[in-house]
Amino acid sequence: MREVSDTTARLALATCAQLPELDPDDLPLRAALADRGVPTDVVVWDDPTVDWAAYPHVLIRSTWDYTDRPTQFADWTRRVERTSTLLNPADVVGWNIDKTYLRDLEQRGIPIVPTIWLDPERNLDARAIHTRFPAFGDFVIKPTVSAGSRDTGRYDAGQTPSRSLAITHAKNLLAVGRRVMLQRYLTQVDTQGETALVYVDGALSHTVRKEPLLEGPYRAGEQEGVLAREKVLTTREPSEQERALGDLVVAELGKVFPGEAPLLYARVDLIPDDEGRPVVLEVELAEPSLFFEHSPGAVERFADAVGARL
Repeated sequence: MREVSDTTARLALATCAQLPELDPDDLPLRAALADRGVPTDVVVWDDPTVDWAAYPHVLIRSTWDYTDRPTQFADWTRRVERTSTLLNPADVVGWNIDKTYLRDLEQRGIPIVPTIWLDPERNLDARAIHTRFPAFGDFVIKPTVSAGSRDTGRYDAGQTPSRSLAITHAKNLLAVGRRVMLQRYLTQVDTQGETALVYVDGALSHTVRKEPLLEGPYRAGEQEGVLAREKVLTTREPSEQERALGDLVVAELGKVFPGEAPLLYARVDLIPDDEGRPVVLEVELAEPSLFFEHSPGAVERFADAVGARL
């Protein structure tokens, strides 16, 4: 087994092999924790030599290659939790790594980006896929397990070549057993961007505006996906509607996981619908970027919350 680098370390920060020193945005977190008397080790989640039982607490951070092996990742979270406290807990992470959780939230009355779900078990042919496309406007196809716009494409319903590419994209995902999301592209995002609300211990910590990332069809090899850093323009104040929806989502999570509330961290990503009302694009509870560098005091607030749980 891999030896712990510091015998007093109480916390492991889980990352992936491509980011063995963490994502740059998370680097200030180690210093902030050290200032609070919490030494840390940065540990690759799928390193077979790691003795996770050596760490009383494990905090998931940049484990961004899990989308290639979601079952293995979920199994890892449950294995870690047998001997350590996992932040956030394994049942929360397992629910969140597949975007079908949005169906659960929609059934609970949370407004989401309108979505049609395509399941591989239905063996949909090209015609069946085509009939589910919108009649006009742009739309998005992506797998329900993905990160950083990986395996995601934007298509024009009014252009036959674009629709053909979209059919191929969906068929290829379904053929390898991946569930597919088909969403109408909400064009106000092009001018307003995405709003990411970061919650710590159930309270809003900070909010950032992110640039829209999708510009065209999916082409294999052209998207970094797993390690692509999300583009952020600026810190921003959420509108009253955005704040109300973010708070509603976090409150609803307390009902989905009544024994786990409040979660250490949650990121609620919103975009405007055609009328300018916010709807949920994603809720990140596993390994989200928390954009510490874009909000003064954010890393200190997060370090305080982590320290309080150790």
